[in-house]
Amino acid sequence: MAKGPKGEKRPTNPFEIGAMVGRIATGEIEDPKGKAPNRAKGGKAGGRARSAKLSPERRREIAAKAAKRRWNLP
Repeated sequence: MAKGPKGEKRPTNPFEIGAMVGRIATGEIEDPKGKAPNRAKGGKAGGRARSAKLSPERRREIAAKAAKRRWNLP
């Protein structure tokens, strides 16, 4: 049986999934799906941190390289 982000068991049978959705919609059970409390922030935080530590010249070099690849320039 599949496990959700908090380790709870979730149905894999389509009929059981439908029944679970119905129970969630009527308020019989609480929606077990949710974000993991200690998941990584991902690209949002990483991009800001990286741009803060790069110098303007280095950012310009990276942008020029990306533009060349994007537009297939020599």
